[in-house]
Order: sequence, then structure tokens, then C-alpha cells
Amino acid sequence: MTISVIEGACDETSQAMASAACEPGRKLRLMHAGSQVLGRSRVVCASEECALNAVTPSGFRDVLSEEARVREAITRAVADLFASRGYVPIETPTLEVMDVLRAGGRVPATPFKFFDSRGDLLAMRPDVTLQIARMCATRLAGVPGPLRFRYTQRVFREAETENQVQARELTQCGVECIGEVGPAADAEIVALFAEALRLAGATQFVLAMATVGVLRALLERSGPPSRGRPRCWMPITAPTSLALDRLCDAAMGRAVEGEAVDAGAAAPAYTEAIRQLARIRGAQDAIDAVRALVTPLGCVADLDDFQATYDLLGEAGLADSVLVDFSVASSFNYYTGLVFEACSPYLGSPLGSGGRYDRMIGAFGADRPAAGFAFSLEQAMAAASAEVDAAPADARPLRIAVPKGSLNAEAIACLEEAGLDVTGLANPGRALVISNPGVDYIIVRPSDAPVFVALGAADCGICGKDSLLEVGAAVEELVDLRFGGCRFVVAESAGTSAAIEERYRKLGSIRIATKYPSITRAHFARTGTQVEIVYLHGNIELGPIVGMTDRIVDITATGTTLRENNLVIVDDVMECTARFFAGPAAYRCDARIRDLADRLAAATAKKGE
Repeated sequence: MTISVIEGACDETSQAMASAACEPGRKLRLMHAGSQVLGRSRVVCASEECALNAVTPSGFRDVLSEEARVREAITRAVADLFASRGYVPIETPTLEVMDVLRAGGRVPATPFKFFDSRGDLLAMRPDVTLQIARMCATRLAGVPGPLRFRYTQRVFREAETENQVQARELTQCGVECIGEVGPAADAEIVALFAEALRLAGATQFVLAMATVGVLRALLERSGPPSRGRPRCWMPITAPTSLALDRLCDAAMGRAVEGEAVDAGAAAPAYTEAIRQLARIRGAQDAIDAVRALVTPLGCVADLDDFQATYDLLGEAGLADSVLVDFSVASSFNYYTGLVFEACSPYLGSPLGSGGRYDRMIGAFGADRPAAGFAFSLEQAMAAASAEVDAAPADARPLRIAVPKGSLNAEAIACLEEAGLDVTGLANPGRALVISNPGVDYIIVRPSDAPVFVALGAADCGICGKDSLLEVGAAVEELVDLRFGGCRFVVAESAGTSAAIEERYRKLGSIRIATKYPSITRAHFARTGTQVEIVYLHGNIELGPIVGMTDRIVDITATGTTLRENNLVIVDDVMECTARFFAGPAAYRCDARIRDLADRLAAATAKKGE
């Protein structure tokens, strides 16, 4: 390791940075660890009394000259492309009033928020579209359209989870077309999106697209004519298959993960159509399937316009890049028609997305039709780099994360029933990867499987629903495999309920021991109970026994361990089973995953007959 020392006067600013008493005039040294592994720096006083690790905040980074030159060249080329199509530059403020973001119908990601000196709640912009909508409805309200804007700006988003790698500063490139409507305008936007990605170096991508109009129509007509959309659909955000399965079961009054639910007055025919919609994907055949599904229900909506857009994209040479996929029709309270996203087979998350949002500008003033897209410069560059280094996605083996432990045997059996070669998987020895024709099995802990998939190290995987919830990774549940069932419960020492309730009355919180802090936190948030969570790795039953905690949240099958330790169940949290899941990008780019999901679903259904 090499150490370089940079000296300078220790002024008031340096004192604040060092967070130590350092007299003015003394020397600060920037100690830089030359190790590429550590890459750490610290500012110290010459006497070592004042020290600071000079590192960037988590999720933020420096861009050195070599990469900066590439970024500059890409942004210039993309800006020139947008300009050639009549899009003019626009800039928005870094800070936005939080109410402005909320008024648009959705707050993208999780913004950084703080109060200014006047007491206004502000947010660092997590997205640019809402700001442009606000601008069009106010300062540009009297300007006739169409208006075409382009931008390249930094956006800032708080990390969704504490334990996963997430960039919190991104460079967003995009366009907004205000005042034009119809298939030609939609096709223009999608084609421009594809062209911009190719200029950024990402050439191997899938454009997954749908229209939210069909889903909106089904939701609105599923209830009584006088009441509109039933309340049971309120939780719907993205129509992934298993998420919709749960909501559809709830809408029809069926038990959901062991808990009976209120039907919410949704009509069965519409409910089943909503369930099937998320599973329709393909090319022209997918559009035909949607039409056959919704025409008898009078919910064709804007499907004709979507068909025309699809045809125009085919004429533009994009037919091989387009996947009609109605599971992508998310954020239907924000989008009003066409919605699309670009996925690389080499990355775990999408490159960018867009769609039509004709009603969003109306949140700030008069309605104006609008459509646009944005993509992450960093994601596009990562995809371009992966394309250079990797073999074609369909030429490499399918990578499946297989869980160790109690789920292992049944997971292997499911994969074998689905027609995969599982030779050597049951007895891998010390091997961490088992390679068979067409497939690589990555052997991981169940709690690690979602991480491998979300970050693109595996294409798909198997683990318990509990692991998906606890990790909170951005993956799509595809099949409930119906094995490995477990029950999450709240338990306490027998005879302590009254004392715990009295302590809660006095102190305002209950102390809970658990291996599952995220699941525990979410459960008690739903019940409105304030808790202090003690995160343990094992023997959490000891928490109440030794008086460290009031209660525990844990998995139980028979309740034997609880009874043997004089613990009683006081509440049920949830029931869960093993799930087959995939990364959103891999799922849309790789037909092998979709085929495997269908085979696993068929095999699971057959076993349940």
C-alpha cells in the first residue's frame, strides 16, 4: 500500500469536516490509501488529533476523467439525436416542493426530503417528468403545443433497503412530448428511445410494452356501475402474476396466505380477466389474446391504438426488439395508455422506461396530452460494457439460484419435474456451482437467492416467500411452488400478556426478538403497534425467557419448541411457501425463464390435483 500526503491549512471548514477540535493554523493531511481494494482516504491533523475518512457517501461516487470523457461523448450524441427530432433543452431545479411531486399521482422512487428554513418540505428531484409537467401547467400554460423537451440531469433517490447495493445519484436522459396524441406520437417516442439506447452503446435489449387502458377499464367495470372501482383493487401497483393472484383471490373472498379476506364486491368475470392479463406476452399473438379476453367484457379501451403503435414500430424495424407484455402495465394511476420499459439480458434492472400520461399535467392545471421516456446513463453504459464482455444471453446456460437447507430437496424435485437435468445437484459436495447442459445451478442460502437474482448474478431462483419479503429485492414472483410451508407467529412467555400490555401503556413500545426484522416491522406497522426490534441470528426464544424482550416473531411448524420453552402464540403474522422468481429484466429478455415458469406452474398444479 502506498500513502500519499496532501497538506493544507486547517480552517473552519476543515474543522467541521473533521468533527474534532483542531486549532486554526494547524496542518491537515489528506491520507490516501493507494490500495485499489480499499480506496479510502482520510483527513488528519499532523498530530493525529483530528481525523476524517474522506470517502463519498454511500450510493454516490466520483467520476474520473476516463469515464467522464465517455459519458460526455454519449450525452452529446444523445442530445444531438434528440435535437435533430425537434426536442429543445430544458433544465429543472435540483429541489422541488414535496407537494408538487405528490400532486402528480406518484412519487418516483424514494426522494431525499428535508425542511428548509421557512418550514417547506422539499425533495431533491427523484425524476424530471413531474417537474416538466408542473412547468407546462404553469409557466407554459398559454403556449400552444406541441412542446418537445429534452434533458440530461442528475436525479437523487434514497436507497430502498439498507443491505443492497444501490446508486443514489443517477444521470437521467430523456424527452417529453407535450400536446400530441395518437399512435404516431407513441411510436415516435418508443423508436426514439430505442435509438438513444443504441447511441449509448446498449444494443441488445427488449422493449416490453403494453397499454394500461385495458387494465384500467377492467378495474373500473369490475364493480357495480354506480360505484366504479371496488376498494379491493386499491393495493394494486404492478400487475405481476402472483401479486395479482393474491389480489384476485382477495377480491373473490378466498383465503390469502392463510387469512380470510373481504371480497370487496368485485365481479368474478372481470377478476379472472385481470388475473389472466398479467400472463399474456408475445408478439401479435399477445395482442390477439388480450382482445379475445376483454372484448366480451366491453373493456377493449385503447387496444386499437396500441395495435396501430405496434404496427408502426414493426414498420420502423423494431419488431424483433418489441415484447408485448401486459405485466409491465404498472403505475396505472400515473400512466393513461402506452407504457414501456427497456431491459438488457445482462443487467438485473431495466435500463429505462416511459409511456403516455395524459392526465398528469392536469394535476397542476389544465389537462394536456403527454408522453415521454427516460433512461439511466449509468445503466446504459453498464449494459454496453456487459455486451462486450459476455456471450450472447441465449447462448449461455440459464443460471438458477437453488436454495440450501430444508427447501433443497423439494426445489430439486420441482426442477426435475419441469424437465431440467439436475444431475449432481442433490450431492454437490463442496461445489458451489453445478453445471449441466443448458443450465448452471448456483447453490446459495435461501436468504441470498433474491440478492443473486436482483443483481443479475442469477437469472431466476427458488426461495421462501419470507426471504423475498425480508430481503426486499427487486424481483418478480412467478410461481407459488406450494412446498416449504411455514407460519410466522408472535409469541410470548405464558402468563405475561397483562404485564406486557401495561408496559406498553407506560412506555409506548414493545421489545421484539426476531431473525426477520423487515417482516416484523411491516407486521406491527399494519397493526399500529410501536416496537423495538432486537435482531438475533438464533435461539430467539431466549429473548422473553431471560427478560431481554417482551415477545418474539419466528417461524413455527408444530409449535413444539414454543411449548417446551413455555411460550404461547398471541398473534399470526403470515403463512408462506416457496416461490419461483426472476429478475424483471431477465424475465422479459429470456424466453427460457418464462417457459420454465409455465412448466413449474403446470407441475405444481398437477401435484395439487
